[in-house]
Amino acid sequence: MRTLGIRVTEIGDDFLRAEMPVNSNTRQRHGLLHGGAYIALAEALGSTAAILCTNEGMTCVGLEINANYLCTVRDGVVTGTARPLHIASTKHVWEIRVENAEGDLACIVRLTTAVIGRKSR
Repeated sequence: MRTLGIRVTEIGDDFLRAEMPVNSNTRQRHGLLHGGAYIALAEALGSTAAILCTNEGMTCVGLEINANYLCTVRDGVVTGTARPLHIASTKHVWEIRVENAEGDLACIVRLTTAVIGRKSR
């Protein structure tokens, strides 16, 4: 998260929000926000939110992620908001909406995580 400048900005009862700058670390060669950067933001948000919803001694790992890119972003900041679609004892499904600085929906992501026991180190 630090490498891409992702920072959590708000935690609510049913959501987690973060921002990511659109800069030389997150743009692809054509000057657009890289698809992988969208995915990194969404995975960071969804996984963090999922972990916050698990019992002590448990953690979450990604099973599947799907993204639809809806508009291009060249600069500024994008904001991602993760909300649960399904939370169960063994699996979570999260929707992450990524908006540009004007509030336009730039990307929508669905992340499925598995809830597993945390291994001691």
